[in-house]
Amino acid sequence: MTVTLAVRTSAAAPARAAALALLRRTGSAVLVVWGAITLTFVALHSIPGDIVDAVLGTTQVTPAIRARIVSDYALDQPLTTQYAGYLGRLLHGDLGRSYSQGMPVSTLIGQQASSTFVLMLAAILFALVLAIVVAVATANRPRWLRGPAVTAEVVSLAVPSFWLGILLLTVFSFQLHWFPAIGASGLDGLVLPAISLGLAPAAMLSQVLRQGLERVLDEPFIVTARARGLRPAVVLVRHALRHAILPVVTLTGWLFGAFVSGAVVVENVFSRQGLGRLTTSAIGQRDFPTVSAIVLVAAVVYIVVNLLVDVLYPLIDPRLREPGAVER
Repeated sequence: MTVTLAVRTSAAAPARAAALALLRRTGSAVLVVWGAITLTFVALHSIPGDIVDAVLGTTQVTPAIRARIVSDYALDQPLTTQYAGYLGRLLHGDLGRSYSQGMPVSTLIGQQASSTFVLMLAAILFALVLAIVVAVATANRPRWLRGPAVTAEVVSLAVPSFWLGILLLTVFSFQLHWFPAIGASGLDGLVLPAISLGLAPAAMLSQVLRQGLERVLDEPFIVTARARGLRPAVVLVRHALRHAILPVVTLTGWLFGAFVSGAVVVENVFSRQGLGRLTTSAIGQRDFPTVSAIVLVAAVVYIVVNLLVDVLYPLIDPRLREPGAVER
């Protein structure tokens, strides 16, 4: 009976430790979101001049609408009341109203978000697949094979995404006519923007994964696998890749912010609809409610992605399911 209880306690310990770690990460994420919301509120009240003018941007409205803005934002109330009202509106999904576009900001973001997320997912998928293929093909390989790959990675990291986008448009759209030039929403219109956005992250991930593979390939368990007669490709893909890919998963979560900022540039280069073009337009019109809402949405999505990365760790590496491992 005592032995059975001990076994159950031992089996439950990793799950309890993982749940506590996830709870702590969730609490930290909520604090970060609250900080972003508070900074947005402070930014609105730090803009020189009338807050109503900051909300309206370059839009001219009637005195009745200006009075409505004062009422909606509780601008005639103490600052603490305004802050509480701001938090309450956000909790109910009210991101404010864009007076330059004439519609709620949540509607604006909802109309544009899917295009941006499709582009980002395509770029992330392209980056991961390219990084894994290049790293597996060049890890512990001769210099004549490894050297050109490393050089191509350095060049890819040095090329700005907007310049790469213009180059791809010139070659594959204007010269070869393989892909549509601008404004296409289909799958063929996604190829060049995804490459422009994902090539530099792919180069970074490839470098990290190759170093990880070369380190893992010297581990004793790899020597044991080879001694068992497993083929080199099986050892590399089934045993080494699983242990080396954890830093790549971490880096991908961290790079998500770079994908968000890169989407702003790439969408404008390829004239694609999305949050990037919406952000550029809102900045040009000084549409503060739209810009601040996009910043908040990007922060929330970034935090959610990194939480998912934390959840993936124990699934990829069983050693992280041990009590205390998730805290290290």
